[in-house]
Parts: sequence; C-alpha cells; structure tokens
Amino acid sequence: MDDLARLLSTLVAIPSVNPMGRALTGSELLETRLSDYLETWFRELGVRCARQSITAGRDNVLAWYEAPSSMRRILFDVHQDTVPADGMIIPPFAPAISEGRLYGRGACDVKGSMAAMLMAFARLVRERPAGSASVLLACTVDEEYTHTGSSRLAETHHGAELAIVAEPTSLDLVNSHKGAVRWKICTRGVACHSSTPFAGVNAIYRMGRVLDELEKHASLLALSPPDPILGPPTLSVGRIEGGQSVNIVPDWCEIEVDRRLVPGEDATACVRRIKNQLEQSLAAAEWIQFDEPSICLPPLAAGATCWIEPLRDAIAAATGRRPEVTGVPFGTDAGPLSARGTPCVVFGPGDIAQAHTKDEWIELEQVELAAEAYYQIALALGQVSLT
Repeated sequence: MDDLARLLSTLVAIPSVNPMGRALTGSELLETRLSDYLETWFRELGVRCARQSITAGRDNVLAWYEAPSSMRRILFDVHQDTVPADGMIIPPFAPAISEGRLYGRGACDVKGSMAAMLMAFARLVRERPAGSASVLLACTVDEEYTHTGSSRLAETHHGAELAIVAEPTSLDLVNSHKGAVRWKICTRGVACHSSTPFAGVNAIYRMGRVLDELEKHASLLALSPPDPILGPPTLSVGRIEGGQSVNIVPDWCEIEVDRRLVPGEDATACVRRIKNQLEQSLAAAEWIQFDEPSICLPPLAAGATCWIEPLRDAIAAATGRRPEVTGVPFGTDAGPLSARGTPCVVFGPGDIAQAHTKDEWIELEQVELAAEAYYQIALALGQVSLT
C-alpha cells in the first residue's frame, strides 16, 4: 500500500457520520475524531492551522501554505462528514482494497478527494515550488445536511481569489449546479376514535389534498424555462409521517419538501409561491403550517470564466486528459462560497454514482491523478495572468 492509499484508508477508518437531522446515537457520529486527526496531521507537517467552531463537536479545520513569492491565494475546500452507513453491505469503517478500488463509507464522497488534497498540500509544503499560489485548505463540516461549515467559511475573510471545491466529478470541471431549499409542511386535524371517524377531522386526508397540489406544482416546474446547463427546477416530497395509531383518526401529518433551485431563483420567493398556492387552492390557512426552511443552499451559477482554461490546462498536464466543463444537479459547498463572492469550481476523483451507496468505493488511480491535479492547479494558478 502506498502513502496515498494508506492515508485514504486512515481517513475512511475514522467515522465522521452526519446524523442528517435524525436523533441518532453512536460513537461514529459527527466529525470530532476526524478533526482531531487533521489538526495533528497539519501540525506535524509544520504549517499554521486553526479550528473554526461551528457547533458542539463540529469544527472546520483550516491550514495555510504560504508560497514563497506569490501574491495569489486559492482555497481548497473539502468536507469531513459522510452520510450514515445504514444499509451498507460492507463494513463501512474497515477500508478494503480490491482490484484497484478502495471500499468504505466516504471513500468516494469525499475522503478520496480529501486524501488527494492533503497529499498535494504536503507536497507544496515540502517542495515550495517557485511561482505557485498560496493555498488555504479548509476541511469543513456538515456539508451533507445544512452546509453550516461552508457557510461560516464563506463569512470568513479568507483572501482566496478562487475556490476548488472537492466532490466526485470523475475529474471533470463543474462550474454550475443547482441549489436547494427544504422545509416541512404540517396539516392539522381533530383526533377521535376510528370507529366514528366522522366525529373528527383526518389530517392525513388533508395532506392528501396538499400532495395533489404539490404534484401539480412539480409538473409545472418541469415545463418552466430551463437553465441552459442544469435544466428546469424541480420539487419532490421525500418524507411523510402522521398519526398516533391505526385506531385513532390522525390530528397531524407532516411532509418534507425538497425544492431544487436553478441560478437566478430566490429560495424565499419559491417557498412563498407554494404557500400562496396551497392557501388559495385549498382555503387551508387555518389547518396548514409551513416551518421555516431547514436548508437553504444557493445554486452555483456558471462563472469563474477567466479561470477555466488555466484550470483545464493544469488538469490535463496532470491526468493526460482535458476535462469537460459541465453542470450537475446536486449541491456543494460552492453554493455558500460563491454566494459570498468567491468564484468556485468543483473538481475531484470518483463518480457521483458511487456516493452514498451500499458498497461505496473509489478507483485509487483517480485519487492519484487528483492529487497530481491539485498540485498542478496550485502551481499553474500562481503564475497565470488573468484577463
């Protein structure tokens, strides 16, 4: 096992599970242990590092490489957390290598990228190549749920001219993606014994009317003018629960709504539009409740134009293949960062199709190519003249 595979194995073996808003318990939860490891790793490398407290047990870990002569700084952003390991058919935190693949929770999303960024960062520190850009490497928390880590980072005066956000992009460059707003809708009723249902008001039946309206709204969104890269916005209802027992007419029902945003859309306006539609169509003002959004992730609009060709050149020098420039439907840390004015691109090893899967894995060759690409990006962007 070489140094890069060993490092990735170590990262995967340290659980950093995001509970995703659920009341989970267990030693594998939160990023604390991984943050401790990263802080030690950076201090042993001899660079300045700091922890940025987000919430209890959750800290961004920041480290700085100061290039000898460059006045330009770029940001490498990679998140520490993974989704839960429910339903996995392999040991999630016992990394295994087979046929050039490393298996385990987070191997693809996104500890393969983390290992590659760490190796590129360490190489910069050791070699101190002339003309390279300075690099702030930010290991953020809570990317998989509410992006609190990247949102705090975005508010920090980091001084970076460009952010390279790590996600599995199959070594292509992503310069646009959808955003998301998520919230709960609750319907109220009147409980009574199920043998006399006419004596109560069934909140689940009321929710059925809400769902019909939301399905209509989703159909209209599909026909709306699409973003030229990302397509139309979307709406999906992902969870529903309600009632107390089968023999009680339910007095409450709750759903969770996921609304994907395209660049140019305002999350607050999108939620308000749906609320107005439901209240007007159903005369529902008294029995329907909208919670405040739990997630409001800005989209990434296609940009960073002056950086694209230098980035493609640097990646081609590292991988032997000129990357495609594309957009993706999922959200990333680039959303909050770009919303606060930092140009962003998303780039990393692995295929998003392997993220969050029951046997998550990543090709080690892609991780090796990514490590070289991140190094070449830092080297090239310190020297390129932007117009």
